[in-house]
Amino acid sequence: MKAFKKISIVTGFLVFCVGASAGCGKNRIKSPDQTTAPTNVSASTEAVTTAASSAAAETTAMSDSQNTTEEALKELGFIYKENTITLLDITDDQKIEGMLGKAENIKTHTYSSSDGLNMDQLTGKTEKQYLYPGLVIKTIDAAEDNKFYIYQIEITSPQYMTVKNVKVGDSFETLKETYPEGNLLGGEISNGEDDFRIEEKDYTNVMNFHIKNKKVASIQIYSLID
Repeated sequence: MKAFKKISIVTGFLVFCVGASAGCGKNRIKSPDQTTAPTNVSASTEAVTTAASSAAAETTAMSDSQNTTEEALKELGFIYKENTITLLDITDDQKIEGMLGKAENIKTHTYSSSDGLNMDQLTGKTEKQYLYPGLVIKTIDAAEDNKFYIYQIEITSPQYMTVKNVKVGDSFETLKETYPEGNLLGGEISNGEDDFRIEEKDYTNVMNFHIKNKKVASIQIYSLID
């Protein structure tokens, strides 16, 4: 009988422990390592960080590209009496005269569909040409607020030299040394006529040296107009 009571007591105690253990399991709070929320938050944070990094990289690339373009444009011009005149400069009669003196002649033309020039994209736009001995500067009112900007420069006189000091009359060797990035369209220099060209990747802005008898005969700097 005593043995039976002991067995009953032991059995009851075991049942109580099992029940208590099960209860503790039900009421147990999961540790942070067992939850999935932080994983989702981490993934979201990583996505935001990646997007921000991509945006920053894109902005930097655009800025670098703009700076490169601006630096390239500074070379597409010429020097006269310590004044530098470059392609796409915003200008007017007063500015031109202040840098180059009074022009021998100023020609003005407003494009129309009936002028026979087949420049329909410029209809309504006005072009002004400033003529000097050995120099022609062409401007057009196609900039913001219809301001005039320089879109073409033609040089045939040695008194106007490029930003890198190349002028009409210089040898092809001097030209090639100064502008190694240029391209001789004929492929090989000769005593005939050829063109040595420097242009941007999109071919929008160009500096062209016309070569005759292995010397620079003229210089043309221009920007294509859409």
